[in-house]
Amino acid sequence: MATKKTTKKTEEKAVAPKSALILGPRITEKAAILAEQNGYTFNVALGATKNEIAKAIKAQYKVTPVSVRVVNMKPKPKQSRKTGKLGFTSRGKKAYVYLKKGDKIEVL
Repeated sequence: MATKKTTKKTEEKAVAPKSALILGPRITEKAAILAEQNGYTFNVALGATKNEIAKAIKAQYKVTPVSVRVVNMKPKPKQSRKTGKLGFTSRGKKAYVYLKKGDKIEVL
């Protein structure tokens, strides 16, 4: 009988693992101004709560948030110029995450 040897992977990834709750950073002028004051904006999943978002930020970016604010974004009506049909943008949720003075998140 032959025995199989198992090996463990000792490599660690340099990039933090992606969270299913945090869809990505929200890059806008308002977010850039907020980042100067240690506040960051993220697109998050529709079912995400403040506590879940705080835990995901802590796991992904290795910083502890001081506070988290969550905003639901309503779908907005859009009209196609070509066909004239009325449609809507997709709805979403965004989170404002505030950190301590010394902490920073590298978004890009």
